Amino acid sequence: MSDKKIAGVCGGIAQYFGIDATLVRVGYVVLSIFSAGFPAIVVYVILAFVMPEH
Repeated sequence: MSDKKIAGVCGGIAQYFGIDATLVRVGYVVLSIFSAGFPAIVVYVILAFVMPEH
């Protein structure tokens, strides 16, 4: 909840794996670019609903 930009997905993943949230966000942007955007956006929306809030 403390490292939240849009839905907190990247911050939550970073906290779970114990890495910096900026690295996860950069990785997500790179994934979005290489996957033509649409699949990565769908995955982000799904994770926003599936991930538990703490």
